[in-house]
Amino acid sequence: CGGACGDVDFAGVTDVYSNEYAFAALNKDTGKVQCWGDSRFGGNCSDLDLDGVTEVYSTSWLFMALNKNTGKAQCWGRSKAAGSCSDLDFAGVTDVYSTAEDFVALNKNTGKAQCW
Repeated sequence: CGGACGDVDFAGVTDVYSNEYAFAALNKDTGKVQCWGDSRFGGNCSDLDLDGVTEVYSTSWLFMALNKNTGKAQCWGRSKAAGSCSDLDFAGVTDVYSTAEDFVALNKNTGKAQCW
């Protein structure tokens, strides 16, 4: 699961993230994200608008892509394990932490946190 990366263009990739079954490669200069691996666990992100992503985070089965400049985030992977974050506001988030199945987004300046 997740090992075949022959179709991934690694030119300009600055960071690679992983979970148990998939990978995500980020180019921080362009905000472009490429995913591969088991699509049920985040290995396919081609249908997501991930332009401008500044950070990617992961759990065992999910990814979260965050644009810290705009506060926009998208989560994808196994929907039964905190897979959706579309109803959350990530404006001002300074840090994101994760366990095997959950995330917490923290704004250290205000002390506000969101968990899902």
